[in-house]
Amino acid sequence: MKHRLLLGLLMVPLASACSLQPVQPWQRGHLARPEMAWEPDPLLAAYRRHVQFSKEAATGGPVLGGGGCGCN
Repeated sequence: MKHRLLLGLLMVPLASACSLQPVQPWQRGHLARPEMAWEPDPLLAAYRRHVQFSKEAATGGPVLGGGGCGCN
């Protein structure tokens, strides 16, 4: 059991997606594509932020305003 745990702990750094090589200038175009963004659809992202704000404002979320009804 100890050997499996040790092997598992040693495999984690090897299986990570991190690379020691920096991103080259010619590779940055691939990383700048719209589908690589955290939120590729800006309209859907704005809608989700509005819904979260409307729900969290009722409980005193990031700002203390609104009633949580979505009518901001």
